[in-house]
Formats: sequence, C-alpha cells, structure tokens
Amino acid sequence: MTAPVLRFAPSPNGALHLGHALSALLNFDMARAAGGRFLLRIEDIDAVRCRPEYEAAIYQDLAWLGLRWEQPVLRQSSRTAAYAAALYDLDALGAVYPSFESRAEIARLVAERDRAGATGQRTAAPETAARGTAGQAIWPRDPDGVPLYPGTARDLPAAERLRRVASGAPFAVRLDVRRAIALAGAEALSFTETGAGPGGETGTVAADPAAWGDVVLARRNMPTSYHLSVVVDDAHQGVTEVVRGQDLFFATGLHRLLQVLLGLPAPRYHHHRLVRDAAGRKLSKAAGSTGLRELRAAGATPQDVRRLVGLR
Repeated sequence: MTAPVLRFAPSPNGALHLGHALSALLNFDMARAAGGRFLLRIEDIDAVRCRPEYEAAIYQDLAWLGLRWEQPVLRQSSRTAAYAAALYDLDALGAVYPSFESRAEIARLVAERDRAGATGQRTAAPETAARGTAGQAIWPRDPDGVPLYPGTARDLPAAERLRRVASGAPFAVRLDVRRAIALAGAEALSFTETGAGPGGETGTVAADPAAWGDVVLARRNMPTSYHLSVVVDDAHQGVTEVVRGQDLFFATGLHRLLQVLLGLPAPRYHHHRLVRDAAGRKLSKAAGSTGLRELRAAGATPQDVRRLVGLR
C-alpha cells in the first residue's frame, strides 16, 4: 500500500494564526501516524499581496511548532506553465470561455438583478434563487456568499470572443459549469469525506459544483485561481489526503469537477472544525487575528498552541 501524502499550503499574504496552526498540525500528525509524507506548498501566485517576509515567517512559525517537511518546497509562482496547460485542456473541451465585464460592471449587473427580484421579476431559476429578508427572490450567491456570474459572455459568438481578446480587452477565463458537468458526468458529483462537513456530512458525499456558477479560473494578469491551482498541484505532488478547514468543504464539489475534466486522481478529503474567536467568527488574516509570532513573543510554547487549538 502506498504511503499517504498530506500537505499544508498557506499563502504568504499575512501572518499565520491559530487556525493555520490547527490545519498544519493535523496534517503533520496524520501523516506521521500513518507513516506517510508531509509536504509544504507555498501558494504565492498573487504577486500583489504575497511578500517574501511573510513566506520567511511561515517557515519560522512552522519550525517553531516542531513541524518538519520535505524539501524542496513547491511554490505556485514556479508552476505557471502547468496552470496554462490545464487551461488549454479545458479550452479544448469547450469547458471555459472569456468574460469581459469589469468587477464594477458585474457589481452593477448583480445590483440590477437584486432589484428586479425585489419587484417580483424573475432573475434566476427557482432552484438557485436566494431569498431576501422579506422572501423576495434575489440573484443567487455561491456557498461563500458571492453573487454568481450574471453576465452573458458564455453566449458570445466565437468570432466576437476572438476579436475582443485580440484587441487587448481585459478578460477573465470562466468555467462553463453547465457544460463541464455534462462532460464530466456523475463521477464528478461525489467525493469521499473522512472528516465532517459543516452539517456533519461524512463518507460518500454528494457534490454540487453548479452552486458556484461560472467561476473565474484565471485572469489575463493572474495565471490561475485557487480552484484550478489546488487540483493541479495536489495531483502533481501525489497528495492522497486533503486535510483542510470546513470553510472549504463546499468547494470540494468544484474541485472534483475539475479533477474529472483534467483526468486527475481524486484524493480523500478530511475537513476539520474551524478555530473561532470569542464572538464565534472564523479567524482570518484580514480581521487581524492574533498571529503565532505574537503568541510566541508573549511567551507561548508549541504545547500551548496545541492546547489552544484543542489538540493533545
């Protein structure tokens, strides 16, 4: 039997906090208990937000916790050719298309559709429509609460798409989720969960990639998205067990869809509880949650961190 392969894949865009510590420690402990391998991957594809000093701090914090990982460390910024190849394959299947609306234009379209829903006009299929505070239909959101793509670029003639791209117009590469599901079939609509989803889901779990709509897989100035790079890199590194927080549970359906389309193996998934603050909010870099470096400076030990995140 092949030894399991697990990985921790932080982004160097801020300081690691207790939520990161829980995920990293679980991956390390599970790999060690099973006689497997523990990998570290640096997801540094966002050149604007990712910084060398944060990457250096990741190595220092994880080493302080007592974690050891295989060398060399894989960095996403060295993998742009692999992501381009995956996009090429998806394009050959007819599963992606360029969209040309700016973020401001998309926000305006969503607002228009929300207003139309509030006045009783049909804005979305009943099975995907959300509900406002008074029960009115509003434009549907994905599991993260982000409005689904409201534009019509999927229906542009191929010649018009080529003309706009050739003219230098900014664009995003989107997954045509309806066509992708039709191409992938039933295989993409389930995954194996050895942990538990937010609702206690475990075992063979039904997936719903359509809930994400036509997500962005790349932009002209950004060679990949999280959803594309994570499945490409997990396959490249031979990851067999994906251990991550429950906030990514619903994204697994989208990841399974991409794996099937690209002919990539399906790892087992293990989603763990989240570490929350006193108000019940998930810890985050954006919210300025206390970092491991601050805890260390205050005299905390690695054993204290384990206790704080509920590990022995």
